[in-house]
Amino acid sequence: MPTYKSLILLLTIKLMTIGNAIADVSKADQKQSNMADIKIATITKMYQQDIDDQGMSNPIVLQKYAGADLQATMQLEQAYFDKTQTSCNIDYDVLWNSQDPDYTQDKKFSITEQGLVWVNLAQGGDIYYELSCDDRDKNNIDNIDCRVSDVILDQNDKTLREHLLNNCR
Repeated sequence: MPTYKSLILLLTIKLMTIGNAIADVSKADQKQSNMADIKIATITKMYQQDIDDQGMSNPIVLQKYAGADLQATMQLEQAYFDKTQTSCNIDYDVLWNSQDPDYTQDKKFSITEQGLVWVNLAQGGDIYYELSCDDRDKNNIDNIDCRVSDVILDQNDKTLREHLLNNCR
């Protein structure tokens, strides 16, 4: 009989452990889903601001949403222009992948398996945004702040930061 009770106790402990593990996975999935929603909301808001300003924000909308590293890299571009009076930037609007953006075009926002925000533009193709999010208050998703770390410009994974670092020195 003592073996039978021990076996039941062991099975109970195992089931509790499995139940706790499933709960932990569910919490992790929910947090990941919330983070994806917050990232998409950040990029959606950035695009809406650019639409509202018709691309005339100063500083540009991307710089307002950029994290510290991307902002510093974008400032290299301005310093280069001040010094040489020529641009080292990409010769099109990065948000719209176009020299003459159509602010009314359809666009779709989603998240990739890698956690990038994917913007599919009806006229400009695909743009991918890498975001870093500060979630100091993990219990309140309203306090999570996401910033654009980088923009992937093409299928070869060339990024905006790489372009500016390579061309604006």
